[in-house]
Amino acid sequence: MPRRPLGDIEKHFWLTRSVARCMGLSLSEAMAEGKLSAQDYAEMVTRCRAAECSEPCQAWLALRQARAETAPDFCVNAGKLNELT
Repeated sequence: MPRRPLGDIEKHFWLTRSVARCMGLSLSEAMAEGKLSAQDYAEMVTRCRAAECSEPCQAWLALRQARAETAPDFCVNAGKLNELT
């Protein structure tokens, strides 16, 4: 079975960062503090690119009016993001 192509790297980079930001997380700060490696960050973006949840993710982000306590359940990076809080 052929693999589907990964999504646009820039789009998914910003989706990953935006979900983190809604949770009060700065992935850049997490890296600077040694809580997140560059490899882990790259893998998060790649997982996002491979997932098929960009539409619900964009809708979730658009509806954020307050800080989110956790990442949305559909997010492929929810475990890692929740771990960083």
